[in-house]
Amino acid sequence: MDAVVLVHGLWMHGWVMKWMGMRLEDCGFNACYFSYPSMRGSLSQNASILADFAKNIAAPRIHFIGHSLGGLLILQMLHDFPQNRVGRIILAGSPYNGCRVATKLAGRSPGRYILGQSMLQWLGQTPLLSSPVYDIGVIAGCKGIGGGRLISRLASPNDGVVAVEETRIEFARDQIVLDVNHSGMLLSAELARQACAFLRYGYFLHNGPNRKPA
Repeated sequence: MDAVVLVHGLWMHGWVMKWMGMRLEDCGFNACYFSYPSMRGSLSQNASILADFAKNIAAPRIHFIGHSLGGLLILQMLHDFPQNRVGRIILAGSPYNGCRVATKLAGRSPGRYILGQSMLQWLGQTPLLSSPVYDIGVIAGCKGIGGGRLISRLASPNDGVVAVEETRIEFARDQIVLDVNHSGMLLSAELARQACAFLRYGYFLHNGPNRKPA
């Protein structure tokens, strides 16, 4: 049975991915939950921990799903520690092309503390993986409800924290926009359905009931 490693975002813990993981298990995947110190550790340090975690999973193929910062951490791991059993990768609400909210916070000392070391490292480096080495699927949200709108003006559409344009990856295999907000992705049955499709077939179901034009 293929495994899928679920990687949470900033300020979170692995348990927040549990609902998504249960739905993925219903699809026939073995869900594995990865937790890491998103504020204390740098992205590179956490990438090393993730690589060791994946190394100890007994499965023929290992897929990865990352929410927000978790998606960026997966990319950092693949860059720093290439894996030989990688299946497909899904980034959900991950600001690959920069993040206006995070950049605004990074401009002041209290904001840098809130962001933590991992996000600050991503903001300070060039985007990784500039070619289609892996099968990557990108899920963005367009329900603009979230605290990010209180910090900075977001481009439209957005999920309340990350703008759709900030999630774009030129070499992604497929991309889809769903009617969810940033935190709502974790509980979305439609997102889990789309994730199952991509992990199985390498594409999203673009006629999904909650799909919005990309």
